[in-house]
Order: sequence, then C-alpha cells, then structure tokens
Amino acid sequence: MSKYECMKNRMEYILFVLFSKFFQLLGLNLSSKLSSILAGLFYYFIPIRKATVLENLRNAFPEYDEKKIKKIAFGNYNSFAITLIEIFCLPTTSKIDIKKKVHCNNLDLIIDRYRENKGVILLGAHFGNWEYMALSMGVKLNIPLAVVVKDQRNPFVTNWMNRVRKKWNNSVVPLGLSIRQIYQTLKNNQIVAMVADQRGSEEGIRVNFFGRNISVHTGPAALSLKTGAPILYGISVRQEDNSYDTTFTEISKDDLSGSTEEKIKELSQRHMSYLEDYVRKYPEQWLWMHKRWKH
Repeated sequence: MSKYECMKNRMEYILFVLFSKFFQLLGLNLSSKLSSILAGLFYYFIPIRKATVLENLRNAFPEYDEKKIKKIAFGNYNSFAITLIEIFCLPTTSKIDIKKKVHCNNLDLIIDRYRENKGVILLGAHFGNWEYMALSMGVKLNIPLAVVVKDQRNPFVTNWMNRVRKKWNNSVVPLGLSIRQIYQTLKNNQIVAMVADQRGSEEGIRVNFFGRNISVHTGPAALSLKTGAPILYGISVRQEDNSYDTTFTEISKDDLSGSTEEKIKELSQRHMSYLEDYVRKYPEQWLWMHKRWKH
C-alpha cells in the first residue's frame, strides 16, 4: 500500500468512526428516523451507484414503468441507510437488543440439523440487515458461527467490522482463503454462515436469475454436496418497526448425489431461485448496488 493510499484509507476510516460515534450518541431509535434524510442525500445529491441500481432494477423488472423503478430505487437507498445506521451502532448494541430486533420463526430447524453431526451451512443474502442476521443467530443458538466475510477495500474499516462481528464469540473467515477452513469447520460439525448472492467469476458456473444467465458463487453448493451439510437459507425481512422476521428453509438436495459440476449447478440454481422469490416480494430490501449482470 502506498503512502497516499494509506493516508486516504485513514481519512476515510476517521470519517467512518465519526459517523459511528454520532449515531451511537443519538441512539438507534432516533438515528433510524434519519434514514430517509440520509437516503435522500445519497439518492439525489451524492448519487453513489445510482446508475447501477436503476440499471439492475430495469433488468430485473422490465415490466415496471420508470416511476415504479425509481420508487423502488429510493426505497432501496432508504433500506440501505437503515442497515448502515444499525451497523454504525453495533459497538453499543447489546445481546438483548439483538434478540429483540431479530425474530426467528423456526430456530428448531437449525438445532435439529446441527444434532445430525454433519455441520450446517446458514446461507443468507445482502437483504435487510445481513450483519444482524449472523450476530443474532450466534446469540440465539448460543453456538459460535464461523462467518465468511469479504474484506472491505479499506483495511481499517475491515478491522472495525470484524471486531463487531466477533463481539459475541462468532469467528471470521476471510473470503478467498476460506474453502479448506470452511470444509474442515463443517467436518467438525460446526455452523458456517455465508452470503452468496453477488456476482461470481466470468468463467464460473451460470444459473438463471430474473430470467438472465448470471455467474454464481458455487461455494455453498459444492461444500454442501461434499460434506453432507444441509443448506438452511434464512432471509431477515425488515418490518415497519425496523425489527426483522426470519424463517429458515432447507434447500432440497434429496435427488442430488455426488459433487459433479452438474449437481453443483442445480443446487446453486435452487438457492438462487429461492432468493429471487424473496427479492420479488421485497425488492427494496435487497442490495441492488452491486453490478449483478456485469457478465
């Protein structure tokens, strides 16, 4: 890292921490009421990734008119603003807060699969507040999760994020160096949490998503087929009071034996189709800021 990059990262990190302290001082309830102001700032005046969001929405919903597309887009910025504020407030968020904020309708499903001694893959998406999801499951289950994470561009922000991710005994596994470690974690009958809804490599396996062929991360499907660990897909849907309602669903692999490319593709298609159903129901809550259809 050059001196310029280091200085830039430090300045960004200082601003990041100042925003965090500001929202912590206001408190989560009051801060969340400012989300629409923050969303308006970044949607209308500092339109970060706005063109990407609009393009993605047009690709996903060609039947919608431009007025509806823009309404969803602003709603998406508001949803992300709430998530960002909640993340900023994580250092002062308590276990009791997390338990109250995230309700899980069928926690017993995870416990039952965990007792089968095959390991468990908790799969999620950049939907609602995915950071709350991992934290809450570790707290509610009282079982530490190995959370697979992608490093931020700014290493100082990455370190800050990883500290709050680990505050209640969850461990962090960096994406990219993780496959062997995750494999061993599952073979040791532990729980791995990950998201796999962003774009995969251009040369990778492709599945159908919103009527288009997209590259996909195949890690969850490959690991599930190799280890026997079930994939339990959980999506936390934000409610009007900014709490989250979660239901886990096991992605079926009853007719898939072995870990051939064909079977990995089919299992990947199944969990991406499951995600698509949720995104169609709650389009504002998925993170559209990623170039999902780049290749």
